[in-house]
Formats: sequence, C-alpha cells, structure tokens
Amino acid sequence: MEIGKIPESVLKRSVLGQIRARRGEVLLGAGVGEDCAAIRLCGDEVFVLSADPVTGTSSDIGHLGIHITLNDLASSGAEPIGVILTLLLPEGSGEPELREIVRQAEAACEAANVQVVGGHTEVTAAVRQPLLTVCGVGKAKAGKLVSTAGARPGDDIVASKWIGLEGTSILAKEKEKELLTRYPAFLIEEAKRFDRYLSVLPEAEIAVETGVSAMHDVTEGGIFGALWELAESSGIGLEIDFKKIPVKQETVEICEFFGLNPYGLVSSGCMLMASADGNRLARGLEKAGIHAAVIGKAQEGKRRVLFNGEEERFLGPPEPDELYKAVR
Repeated sequence: MEIGKIPESVLKRSVLGQIRARRGEVLLGAGVGEDCAAIRLCGDEVFVLSADPVTGTSSDIGHLGIHITLNDLASSGAEPIGVILTLLLPEGSGEPELREIVRQAEAACEAANVQVVGGHTEVTAAVRQPLLTVCGVGKAKAGKLVSTAGARPGDDIVASKWIGLEGTSILAKEKEKELLTRYPAFLIEEAKRFDRYLSVLPEAEIAVETGVSAMHDVTEGGIFGALWELAESSGIGLEIDFKKIPVKQETVEICEFFGLNPYGLVSSGCMLMASADGNRLARGLEKAGIHAAVIGKAQEGKRRVLFNGEEERFLGPPEPDELYKAVR
C-alpha cells in the first residue's frame, strides 16, 4: 500500500468489513468519512475513557492493544463499550498485514462484548513497525468509580493470576528459536499461550461486587512498578511479602535465559486490588477460577518495603520495563 490514508476499498474490505460486534449504546459508529463516535448514556452513568499504544512488540498488536485498554477501563470499575483504533503502518506494508491486525482486534472485542466505533488507518514513513493506539470508552454508575488512589492504610493488597504474563508470551513468540536452544518445545508453547490470561475484566467485575478501595492493572514496569504507583497515588506505605507474589515457572525460566528481572516485566493480566478483606476477595476470585493471592498490606506513611524472609528492600519508582532489554 502507498503512503497516506488507506484506500476506501481496502478500508471497507479489510477494516470495516470485519467489525461485527455491536452495542445498543452506540448511536454513531465506524464508517467511511465518520470522524466521531456517539454513545448514549443514562442519567446516572458516566463516561470512562482510556488510551494506550502498543510499542513493545510488533506481533499480536491487535490482540494486545484491545486487552491493554479494556483492562485500564476495568480497573476503574467501568464496563467497556467501545474502542477507537489508530493504526499506523510502515511504508511497504500490505493489505494482509492490515487485515490480520484488525482481525485480532475484532476477535478480542467480540470476546469482551465491545464495539469498534471508529478510528484511523494510514501508511506512513514515520514508523518502522506497525503502531496501534487504542482509545477505549466505558461506562460506570455515578459514585461507583474505582481509582488507583483509593487504597487505605490497613487494606490488604491482592494480586490476581500471575506476574509477567504479557512479557513472557511476547518473548516466547519473538525469541522462540533462541529459547529452544535451552528449553523443550512444550515449555515455549505454554509460554506463548499466556496471552489467554491477558484480560482482567472478570476479576475486576468480581472485585467491584465484593468491594475494593483501589484497583491497578500491572503493565509496563511490572509488579514492582505497579506497587509503587498504587502506593504513590494513594499516599500510603506498603509491606509486601516477596514470596507471595505469584509467578509461573515459565516466566522464571525465560527471564533467566535473557537475564531479566520478572518483577520488572510487563504484566498485563495481573491486577492489583486493595481491599479491607483481601482473603474474602481472593476466595471469591478462586471460586470463579481466577488465581489470586494476598501479597501484603497497606500502611500509614510512605515506607514501602518488600520482605523476603529476613531480608528487606525498599520499593522505588518504576524503571524502564525489562522487556526492552531483550526485544530491542
């Protein structure tokens, strides 16, 4: 395809023609020449918006982009409704590549009951690999919003599923040949499939029903970065039991191969939740088939400490994600 807007025939065939999921709240959605989307809300509901680019990988970006943005909405207690996609393709890209990215995005939207309500597609010399930015639109009941800043001293800190899921899946897909020089194929195949865990919508729904004071999805910077952001935003201290942070063996092995710290690895699929009764929340998540663990407690003050047996270390501000050490 040539530099510039995607031709209308390609737009209709490979983008708009694949968008099937529909929501009743959407009054005006994606279409040729449409620059805006319109969504109807009730009087006691509020818009919730979020936007994210996918920059750490060039594979599965349609799938990843949707999950990352919907997770942000879910972590605020909102129900995702629609997404607006901005897809920039490098010079020389073909229609099959465009079609595959949109197919991935639509499949993720259908699974989450979310509609693609608009966007922009373009071929440009300004990027070297496909760049997808997703703007998500959700709704929440007035007074029911959950923020990262709501954690209170005394709250339990709960983590869902496992850390490093997204980063492990990306590394297994992009570095498969290298990894196969040390590890058996079944381990790499299982690591690739960690992308099936990326959505945190189920645990967010349970958490809102059970009662939480704060939620924060674990993305760039890994669990260490997310814990700092939760504490900094809420103005609290933390005491975290390092040994209780859930991590899969595949993540440990792959991070060891590349010399990465799994606790600083991008971790979409893992949600941090602050709750007055973390054990009750964890039981509710486990009952729904979602692994969960109480990993620590919120404290008065600004002291943020990780305990590993007798050893202590202090949490610091987020650092560049470990993934970039291996994929760049």
